[in-house]
Amino acid sequence: MQYKSQAVAKYYFVGAIGLFVAQILFGLVMGLQYVVGDFLFPAIPFNVARMVHTNALIVWLLMGFMGSAYYLVPEETETELYSPKLAIAMFWIFLVTAALTVLGYLFVPYAGLAQMTGNNLLPTMGREFLEQPLITKIGIVVVALAFLFNISMTMLKGRKTAISLVLLIGLWGLAIFFLFSFYNPDNLVKDKYFWWWTVHLWVEGVWELILGAILAFVLIKVTGVDREVIEKWLYMIITLTLITGIIGTGHHYYWIGTPEYWQWWGSIFSALEPIPFFAMTLFAFNMVNRRRREHPNKAATLWALGTGVMAFLGAGVWGFLHTLAPVNFYTHGTQITAAHAHMSFYGAYVMVVLTMISYAMPIMRGRAANSNRAQVMEMWSFWLMTVSMVFITLFLTAAGILQVWLQRVAVTPMSFMDTQAQLTLFYWMREVSGVVFLIGLVVYIWSFFCNSGESAKA
Repeated sequence: MQYKSQAVAKYYFVGAIGLFVAQILFGLVMGLQYVVGDFLFPAIPFNVARMVHTNALIVWLLMGFMGSAYYLVPEETETELYSPKLAIAMFWIFLVTAALTVLGYLFVPYAGLAQMTGNNLLPTMGREFLEQPLITKIGIVVVALAFLFNISMTMLKGRKTAISLVLLIGLWGLAIFFLFSFYNPDNLVKDKYFWWWTVHLWVEGVWELILGAILAFVLIKVTGVDREVIEKWLYMIITLTLITGIIGTGHHYYWIGTPEYWQWWGSIFSALEPIPFFAMTLFAFNMVNRRRREHPNKAATLWALGTGVMAFLGAGVWGFLHTLAPVNFYTHGTQITAAHAHMSFYGAYVMVVLTMISYAMPIMRGRAANSNRAQVMEMWSFWLMTVSMVFITLFLTAAGILQVWLQRVAVTPMSFMDTQAQLTLFYWMREVSGVVFLIGLVVYIWSFFCNSGESAKA
C-alpha cells in the first residue's frame, strides 16, 4: 500500500542528487588543483573547493537520509506522515541554507564569513567537516528537530517495527552527536577529542544504524523474505556496530595527546569494526538468494547488493589496513586516509541512498520499476561509479604507500612538497577516474528520464 505523504521524499531525493553533483564537480576541481596548483586560483582556492566538496557530501547525505525516512516510515508505520507540510517547509529551509552557505564559502573570505555570522559569539568554525557558520549550524539543528518531531509523531500514532525503531534511534543519535560541533574548546587536545564525537560517532556509529534500517527495508521489498528473518539480522548488525563503533572511537585518539591506553582500546575495538560490515554483506546476499519473488526493479537489487560489498571493502578492509596504532603512526593523515574515506563513504552511505532512490522514485512516479531500458542505463551507472571508485581508492592507496615511504620511513625523509611531486602520476589517474565517476552519475540521473512506458504499473 502506498501513502500520499510519501511523495514528500521526492523533494529530498531531487535536492540530494543536485548537491551530489555539486560535490563531485568540486571534488574534480580539487583533484586537478593537486597537479595544477593555480587552477581556478584565486576564484576558487583549494581550501574553498575542499570545504564545498566535504560539506556538500554531508548535507546531501543528510538530505538523502531524511528523504529515505519520509518514504520508509509511513509504509512501516502504516499511517500518513504527521505533517507533510512541515516536511516540505523544512526541505526548502535546508536547501536554501545549504546554498547560501556554499555561496558564502565561494564569495566571502572565510575569516570575513566568520565575523559576519556571529562566530565571535560562539566560536564553532574552522574545524574540518564542521566549517559551517554558526547560523548554518543552528539552521541544521532546527531542521533536524522539526524532522525528528515529524518522524517521531508519525511513529507514535502508527505500527512499530524493528526497522522503523532502529532508523529512529540512528536519526536521533545523528542529531544528538551533531551538538558537539558547537563545543570548540581552546585546548587542541580537547578540541580533537570531542570533534570525533560528531565525526566518528556519526559515520562509524549512528549512521550505520540508518544504513542497516534502509537496507533492511529495501531487501524486504525486493526479496519478499519474512520480516522476522531480516529483523534478526538487523539486530545482530546494530549490536556489533554499537559495540565496536563506540569504543572504536579510540583509534582516533592515538596521537593527539590523550592517555596511552587508547592505543589498546582503539586498536582492539576498531579492528573489530569490519565484522558488522561483513555481516551486512552476508545479510544482503543471503536475503537475495532466499528471495520469494522476482521484483521487477533489478537495478535497486543490484544497488542493495553493491552497498554490502563496497561498505565492507571501504569501511571494513580499508579501515582495518591502517587502524592499528603501530601502523597508524606512519599512515595518519596520508593519502591512505583519503583512500579509506572515499571508498567507505561511497560504499556505506552514498550507495544506500542511491539504493533507496532507485527503489522509491519509480513507485512515486506510478510504476513498480523503471523500464528495462532505463534499468540497463542505471546498471551501467552502477558499474561506472563503483569501478571508478575502486580505482580512485587503489590510486590513492598507492600514493599513500609511496608517501609514507618517502616522507616518514626513509632514512633521509623528503619534505612534504617534494613528496607530493613524486605522487603526481597517481593524482592524474585519480582525476581521470573521477571524471568517469561523474559520467556514471550523469547516466544515473538520465536513467530516470528515459522510460519508454514499458514498465510495470505499481
